[in-house]
Amino acid sequence: MTAQTLNLTGVDLRAEIDRLRKERNAVILAHYYQKPELQDIADFVGDSLELSRKAADTDAEVIAFCGVKFMADTAKILSPEKIVVLPDMDAGCSLEDSCPPEKFKAFREAHPDHIALTYINCSTEVKALSDVIVTSSSAETILAQIPKDQKIIFGPDRHLGGYLNRKFGRDMLLWPGVCIVHEAFSETELLKLKAQNPGAPIAAHPECPPTIVDHADYVGSTSGILQFAKTMPGDTLIVATEPHIIHQMQLALPDKTFIGAPGADGNCNCNICPYMALNTMEKLYLALRDLEPRIEIEEPLRLAAKKSLDRMLELASGTIGQGDLGAR
Repeated sequence: MTAQTLNLTGVDLRAEIDRLRKERNAVILAHYYQKPELQDIADFVGDSLELSRKAADTDAEVIAFCGVKFMADTAKILSPEKIVVLPDMDAGCSLEDSCPPEKFKAFREAHPDHIALTYINCSTEVKALSDVIVTSSSAETILAQIPKDQKIIFGPDRHLGGYLNRKFGRDMLLWPGVCIVHEAFSETELLKLKAQNPGAPIAAHPECPPTIVDHADYVGSTSGILQFAKTMPGDTLIVATEPHIIHQMQLALPDKTFIGAPGADGNCNCNICPYMALNTMEKLYLALRDLEPRIEIEEPLRLAAKKSLDRMLELASGTIGQGDLGAR
């Protein structure tokens, strides 16, 4: 990829991507954590599942997903007839990596009386081993429909699972995975920032550890945080999630001030997702030009994974992308 990228000097990437989008009948998706230039050129910007559902509803023949691999896999699960490309196939996820399918299968077998409520940040194989997939915006609605006496495995994010346990008095058995981005926030530096901006609320993603979530005025998905920014009182918001979401906030609310929550060194650089950062305009252009790297999923596996996604949509279809974890 590097050698090809070096040969693109002088290419008007935006114009070429627009040309290829039309030629390929492609739809470009960008997650909120992508670089601003990728968000700006995308047809849709949003949360992972919300994007896959929007793409499925289009007549596009090609989906170019600027995000990470589990997101592109989800798009392929929901749109098997479409070509799905990911600009960089190395764009993975620490949560997915923390939950190898063979270990998750053994964990399930060791707890046969538990159902598996699984966060969407996981591999296709783990989705196929799960009963219901959840997103950060649908988890509350789904959990409310599961009887209190039903034993539950929640994975792979122990912080999201722990947040739900505390909020709803559950005792789900938690897989020990974490998001490296949200794990990087510092409580000490956050409190310093709060003191420097008295009265500014804090919005946090539930993938953050309790030391961050406990200080938040709002806890929710990236879509939910964006909606909170639009409705909050005051003109300054401290944002505890991957800082590229702030680009959408600034576009929608240019008169407000958004401050990324700091890492241990007092700045936000450590909180940029290294996997999301692998995607670039050059790689998007090459993916549309070559229709590679391409997502391929064997049909039996796709159908098995789709069952857990379908179950989620049945239980909480109206909440996807709505940030319904809500205010604390």
